[in-house]
Order: sequence, then structure tokens, then C-alpha cells
Amino acid sequence: MKKNLFLTALLLLLAMLIVACGGGEAEEADSDTATTTDSGSTEETAASDEAVTIRYALWDSAQQPAYEQCATAFTAANPNIVVLVEQAGWDDYWNTVQTGFVSGDAPDVFTDHLAKFPEFAVKEQIVDIQPLVERDGVDTGIYIEGLADLWVREGKRYGLPKDWDTIAVVYNADMFAAAGIDPAVTDTWTWNPQDGGTFEEVVAQLTLDANGNNGLSPDFDKENVVQYGFIHQGSGGFSGQTQWSHFAASNGFQFTDGPWTTKYYYDDPALAETLDWYVGLIEKGFAPPLADVTSLGPQQLVISEVGAMTTDGSWQIGNYVDNSSFTVGFGLLPIGPDGRKSMFNGLADSIYIGTEHLEEAWQWVKFAASPECANIVGDTGVVFPAIPSGVERTLAVREAAGVDVSAFTDEALDPNGTFLFPITDNGAEIAAIMDPTMDSIVLGESDPATALQEANEQVNALFDE
Repeated sequence: MKKNLFLTALLLLLAMLIVACGGGEAEEADSDTATTTDSGSTEETAASDEAVTIRYALWDSAQQPAYEQCATAFTAANPNIVVLVEQAGWDDYWNTVQTGFVSGDAPDVFTDHLAKFPEFAVKEQIVDIQPLVERDGVDTGIYIEGLADLWVREGKRYGLPKDWDTIAVVYNADMFAAAGIDPAVTDTWTWNPQDGGTFEEVVAQLTLDANGNNGLSPDFDKENVVQYGFIHQGSGGFSGQTQWSHFAASNGFQFTDGPWTTKYYYDDPALAETLDWYVGLIEKGFAPPLADVTSLGPQQLVISEVGAMTTDGSWQIGNYVDNSSFTVGFGLLPIGPDGRKSMFNGLADSIYIGTEHLEEAWQWVKFAASPECANIVGDTGVVFPAIPSGVERTLAVREAAGVDVSAFTDEALDPNGTFLFPITDNGAEIAAIMDPTMDSIVLGESDPATALQEANEQVNALFDE
């Protein structure tokens, strides 16, 4: 009973977040029964009686087994459709998808991202599935309220939601214990860009040099660090999802005025001073240089016990728990001047406009976003599915394993504690501007305020073209 009340509250507050942040009502599509082809015409479609293979691509290797289980269940119900699940790492994945658009060899269905789909939609590289949703009477009300609307623009729908995520602190509980730090500190710790608050105090206490001095000691040698207190996630590019977005938002920064708006605020002093502090952790020896994080990966640095904690997304829970030899803990993000804030994001599946098997691809998309598949995914505990029953199963799996993931759900429960991933046009162009800008800042090559002012002017100019 207590768990059900918790889940109900969680889903209600997530719905309030998405609606408040711009998950507006979708406009009606023009057609009730027609589907759009790559030539721009519309025609009725029907699944072929011949056996066909659908290529389905995703980037998260942790989710691959879950969706292979979904694919098996789908083919059992649809014997004439085989789903081939393909996986590649983030960078290779998007290169493959975009190269496939050009060559005409993209996967029939692929996992899409809020940062990517606006460009694909504008270029008419993905299918508007709204006519299919209407034709088949798909109930988008089964998803956490508002999630489905994130994938709608001007009455056209480009995906059905799969999951949602938040950010929390991942820590090495053994290192906490060795330093005499009570994990309960994560419930109340604070952060500010001036001195880092009690959060930075913990980071310093967990940082050790070769002589056993921690970062609070006057004898600490930052040139000979053997254990970092904090493993940052890199420069973060245009969104800083797991890197700096939570710190900046808790300092009053916001990316835009909401989905589909045409002005960014990277020049906000709140972001510049946040990044000054973020880079300062590296300069003080409390966090590794960007080159180490880039070459080895932040997750591996934590798992290899190079550092005591990091900030990461809920989709990485299994990676830390399954691959670490120490006890893994998940704590709340620190409370900043404007409260505790986590980015909220979610994924969906999109259909390649050039697929030769549109109807079969659509049937798979429907199933992958159905309660049956959500429950299969939930039973693996790998992510929080977009359907309530799947969320409940994920929570049950982690609870049964003795893993407390409440930091992620508690942040989602806070009505003022989350903000949406920025959804606008010109995503690729914005990334091309902001990625090198953020790299130069975190490398210590550029002054944050100056670099962000220049970059913001370039970003906003994109919307004037």
C-alpha cells in the first residue's frame, strides 16, 4: 500500500513537471487513416504476409538484452516479423543513423533523443506516426502524463515514449566509511558557486594525496593525488546533462523559456560562475583533468576506484551496481541557492522515413512502447519505463536486490526539483558551437563569462536565419 501511494505521487508530480514545462496539447493531424510515405504522398498500409526483418537500433548496451526479450515476445505474437536489435556506442550510433539517412540504409526503427529529433523532423527523415496512432486508436494516456507530448510538434508525432530519467550522486560507500562520512550527508548537503558549500567540503575530505592528506589539510599535495573526491563527467557540451546542468539550474540558470522557444541563455552569469567553480575542482586537485575523463570515461574511473563519487543518470544504475567491487550508494544532488535541481529527460523510438516495411516497423514501435514491453524492461531494472507498471517493476527489482535508488525518484517527486532537457530547433548547429566552447572552458583555456557570451550570440543568431 505504501509503495503504491509512493508511485502514484511520483507519477502525478512527473506529469505536473512536464505539463508546466511546455508539454502542451498536440494539434490534430490532417488524416485519420492515412500514413505518410517518403515521397510525401499518403496511402493505406497493411503488414505483409511474408516474413520480414526489422532493424532496430539503440545505443545503450545495458538496455539491449531487455529489448531483445521484447523482440522475442513481439515475434511470438507476430511470426512474420523478426526484429534484429543493433547496438553501438553513442557517437558511433548517431554517425551510423545519420550516414544511413544519406545512404538510404538507416535502421527501420531507432531509439531517438529529444536533442536529435527536431532536426530529423525538419529534414523529413523520420515518419510522422500521428495518422497511425489515430488509425489504430493508440492510447497515449497510458504513459506518464505529458511524456508523449514531448514528441509532438505542430500536430505531427515522431515517437512513442519509452522511459524517463533523472540525475543523482553516485558514490563509493566504502570510501565514505573510510573517511568517516555518514551517507546521510547527501540528504542535506548544500552547494554554491563561491565555495562549493558542504558538498565541496565532502569532496575535499574524500580527496587523498600520496601521503594520505585529504583536500582539507594544509599539507595536501594536489600534484600527487591518489584518490579524487569527485569524478566530473566531462565538459557536457550544450546540455551538461550529467555534468553541470544540475549545479547551474540550482544556481538559477535556465537554458530557454521552454520547448520550441528560440532564445538560449548561455550568457547568464549564473552559468559562468557555476563553470568557474566546476573547473576549480580540477585546479584544486579534487577532480581529474578533462583528458583523463575523456580517455578513460567517468563511469570507469569510479568503478576502478580512482574517485569517490560522481553525478550520473538513472540509466547507469546497473552499470555501477553490476561492475563495482565496492558498495555503491546513490545520493541526492546538493541543494543550491535555488534549491535542488535535476534535468528530466526521456527517450522514444522513431521510424526511418525510407523504411521498406513501414507497417511492420510501426507494429514494432507500438509494441516497444506497450505495457507488455515496459514490464519486460521494468523486470530488468535497467531504466524507469514510461508506463507506471514498468516503473513499479523497476523499483521492485532494485528493492529486492537491496539497492536504494530513491535518490532518483525523490528528485522526480520534488515539484520544484526538475527541469526539462532543452528541446529546440538547430540542435546540431548548437552542439557545434557549444561543444568546443565547453571543452575550452573545462580545459582552462577560456574565461567562462567571455566564451559563453560569444557562443550565446552565435547560438541565438541561428534562429534569425
